[in-house]
Amino acid sequence: MPRSVNAVASRRRRKKVLKLAKGYWGSRSKVYTIAKNTVEKGLQYAYRDRKVKKREFRALWIQRINAGARQHGLSYSQFIGKLASKEIGLNRKVLADLAMNHPEAFKAVVDAVK
Repeated sequence: MPRSVNAVASRRRRKKVLKLAKGYWGSRSKVYTIAKNTVEKGLQYAYRDRKVKKREFRALWIQRINAGARQHGLSYSQFIGKLASKEIGLNRKVLADLAMNHPEAFKAVVDAVK
């Protein structure tokens, strides 16, 4: 009896990988084995960098809050400590947005904790 290879599933699997590799340079988007390696590596980077993005944004927010707080005579750590003691529940994302785009509202928050 002849061997059954299920070409439909094999082709579908390869097409899926080549579709993900679309736009890659040269044989990375044409040759299945090379495309598969590149796509796998790209998915690893995507998984890792979804975590890294959170870290980088938090660091950016902290820098912006620090710059805003220092304009009003407080360091970042003093400002966050006083926010916690006054039980003001604004997160860093909101505080950074206030410091950047609404300095008068940020000044009101700083005055509330002083």
